[in-house]
Amino acid sequence: VQLQASGGGLVQPGGSLRLSCTASGPILSINVMDWYYQAPGKQRELVAGSTSTGYTNYADSVKGRFTISRDDAKNTVYLQMNSLKPEDSGVYFCHAVINAPPSYNIAYWGKGTQVTVSS
Repeated sequence: VQLQASGGGLVQPGGSLRLSCTASGPILSINVMDWYYQAPGKQRELVAGSTSTGYTNYADSVKGRFTISRDDAKNTVYLQMNSLKPEDSGVYFCHAVINAPPSYNIAYWGKGTQVTVSS
């Protein structure tokens, strides 16, 4: 199983970006798909999460600005980021908990995608 993230880049403050992450491989189902964020010199932290039941949660710093969504038919999770701020800059990682028999509830990480918010 692999996670492939895309969509990062350079954007001006107030701008928008959409990140995508697609899981590939012998996947039966995906329980959780999340986005984490890591600023330089800091620990990775949860930005937004989603479950297969439709539950979503967000870090306080992004509520009202970021939206997580998923297309289970495509094994893909999206992060729509609006009203971006310089402090949103960092590397964004996709994370998923996947059922791929004979393994269940296994966590996978994608390679990060860089987001830079700067004028």
